[in-house]
Amino acid sequence: MKFSLVASVVTAFSAGANAYAISAEDAYLEGLTALGHLRRALPNSPNGYTPTSRDCPSNAPSVRAAAELSSQETAWLERRRNNTVEPMRDLLTRLNITGFDAGSYIDRVSNNASELPNIGIAVSGGGWRALMNGAGAIKAFDSRTDNNTGRGQLGGLLQSATYLAGLSGGGWLVGSIFINNYTTVGALQSHDAGSTWQFENSVLEGPDKGGLQILDTAQYYGSLSDAVTGKRDAGFDVSLTDVWGRALSFQLINATDGGPAYTWSSISLAQDFQDANTPFPILVADARAPGETLIPGNTTVYEFNAFEMGTWDPTAYGFIPMQYLGTNFTAGSVPNNDQCVVGFDNAGFIMGTSSSLFNQFLLNLNGTDIPQSLRDIVSSILNTLSSDNNDIADYTPNPFFHYNPQSNPSANSSRLTLVDGGEDLQNIPLHPLIQPNRHVDVIFAVDSSADTEYIWPNATALVATYQRSLADVANGTTFPSIPDQNTIVNLGLNTHPTFFGCDTSNMTDGINVPLVVYIPNSPYVTYSNFSTFQLSTNNSYRDAVILNGQNVVTMGNGTVDETWPACAGCAILSRSLERTRTDIPEVCNQCFERFCWNGTVDSRDPPRYEPTVLLGEINIANSAATRSINWLAAGVAAAGFVITTI
Repeated sequence: MKFSLVASVVTAFSAGANAYAISAEDAYLEGLTALGHLRRALPNSPNGYTPTSRDCPSNAPSVRAAAELSSQETAWLERRRNNTVEPMRDLLTRLNITGFDAGSYIDRVSNNASELPNIGIAVSGGGWRALMNGAGAIKAFDSRTDNNTGRGQLGGLLQSATYLAGLSGGGWLVGSIFINNYTTVGALQSHDAGSTWQFENSVLEGPDKGGLQILDTAQYYGSLSDAVTGKRDAGFDVSLTDVWGRALSFQLINATDGGPAYTWSSISLAQDFQDANTPFPILVADARAPGETLIPGNTTVYEFNAFEMGTWDPTAYGFIPMQYLGTNFTAGSVPNNDQCVVGFDNAGFIMGTSSSLFNQFLLNLNGTDIPQSLRDIVSSILNTLSSDNNDIADYTPNPFFHYNPQSNPSANSSRLTLVDGGEDLQNIPLHPLIQPNRHVDVIFAVDSSADTEYIWPNATALVATYQRSLADVANGTTFPSIPDQNTIVNLGLNTHPTFFGCDTSNMTDGINVPLVVYIPNSPYVTYSNFSTFQLSTNNSYRDAVILNGQNVVTMGNGTVDETWPACAGCAILSRSLERTRTDIPEVCNQCFERFCWNGTVDSRDPPRYEPTVLLGEINIANSAATRSINWLAAGVAAAGFVITTI
């Protein structure tokens, strides 16, 4: 679930974060010097947070139809697919698929990208819970993590992946890694002074002084206000997402004042990205059509990648260069004598767009200690918006104005309004990874959603994506069959990794349906099910949740199920083996028997889902998560939430 707020909520969760303290048992914590690992992307906005107009290049930007990949992505993929060969060979060899020479197989297919496994990773939304659980997954997948390429470990999967998509809290994770120059999770969570992920203070309080942050609380609010006011004074519409995105930047970007000049498009200028040493990063947001208040399942899904912003859906069905977001495109072109805009694609604004649900906090500042300066800027924004539009991100001018008017519901509006990418229930960003043009074979889908009473996932996001794939808006995308949520819980498919799409015998030849490796948040060494709207967390609990996430995706480095590492390798290879008509190793057949959903359906109402810790629980001082969750539930009720499943 996500929560729609109808009363003051800020104070309800401000007190609980410091209740956690763990012992020094985090064996995974790396002794990294954070600042040495945190070279950033480029602060290439000419005027900080304020977008700037300048003459367009001679080859003026335009909207391109979404019939194929961009030329930039196509060229980049040639380098990236080559760069995945060595780490994939190393990973699959180390996973020790009995009776199968994985190294020789990868050597055989390495010169043909259509035969080489094509891996995507998707990290769900769910606030800071999703960021931390997802961070554990990425840390486990990253060969740069210390001691991460031994028996039972999945280090190297990140280096083998082509795509990495994030949404809401998962988008914060992806953005924080890439804007900080594709750094490691270990560096971001370092305990060194001035490191990036310091979540003890909420975004409503601002960061402590230290490292690159030189502002006190009053200056912090002044900085937020000045940035948003500067954008508005330059003639651009602003929304609460501008405030939210700037606040997020102080927690996610290791730069002075939260890096107001860092843009999303600057990722494409970073050397590691240009050399294709990283996966391709994508964030997701939903469109809110004019007059809509609820987000339907067939809403237009927009993506923000390193090169472009746009949609594959048969509505707008187009992309623009990310660098020129904010430019006045009309019917697909920049009008004669108009200038181009740069700097609109602020990295924090993009990350905030994918998580605009959190604008609700900014709607409830009365009765808090927030200074009048920030209240004034929020009030001035709200005065220009209807009550139905205060949770949107405002992309005016609409880059798809008068573009595809026959099918585009926003074509006649000068505004494009976007909202949190999970508001259509697709809380895992699978949409970019199931596009036929990208030919993704296997998606590792890390789910930190709060679907159940006690804030654990039940695959609602998978169900939503499957249902959407059956509708006209799917536009050629396909997705494996997913059972209902009751079946997921009754069969225990949300208690461990589960494969969907194993049986391809009834799938149409030539249609690419990815194998989905569903990895739900579960308690391995701590209860990682804290509220989506908990705004602060001390470093001890942060590290515990990240460590738990590492254990979730590795099944405790294979200690919970010793077959898991090899079975993860089989999932990676599955579609490639089919395309090359290579016999499936017997151990892989056994894996598919063990981890694939077998088609059984049990739609009875399930019992209450209350998982317990699978491995030795890290010592948490003030009574672990079950009581904490009860407290949070009480806070939800006291705050006056209306709870709806998302």
